[in-house]
Amino acid sequence: MGNSASVRIPAAIMEAANLRVNAAVDVRGEHIVIEPLREAQYDLDGLQAGITPENFHGEVDFGPPIGKEPP
Repeated sequence: MGNSASVRIPAAIMEAANLRVNAAVDVRGEHIVIEPLREAQYDLDGLQAGITPENFHGEVDFGPPIGKEPP
């Protein structure tokens, strides 16, 4: 981008922080804090534990099969 600023980070710090070139980072508030963003790790048991009667959704009819999916 035109007049964008960049930050130069020494290779040793990149390695110690497990930061990679072009990795997504998060910057917060008035402080420049650069840390790698990690994708959330999900497991089925944890997801199912979050199901409650208030957020449980019933079946949704999407119409008849139109391809080779089973009925």
